[in-house]
Amino acid sequence: MKKILFENQKNVVGTQLKLQRIKKGLSQSQLAAKVQTLGVSLDQQMISKIEKNDRIVTDYELACLCHVLDTTPGEMLQDFYEQYL
Repeated sequence: MKKILFENQKNVVGTQLKLQRIKKGLSQSQLAAKVQTLGVSLDQQMISKIEKNDRIVTDYELACLCHVLDTTPGEMLQDFYEQYL
């Protein structure tokens, strides 16, 4: 299977995900539980891997994470925009 990386990163939203999660006062487990109510299978370990940049994030996962955290994809991609665009 081909590895999908951007400048040796598996995702570009991990840092913002952690910041937004903490800002909302949620643990990784609480965030995972809220996302699961939307039908997306993410658990605490997966959230941890995303935040540590050890796992990719699909478009539908990003959409659900944004919904749960009451943020936008633009805000989640803020670091990417500032660094690369």
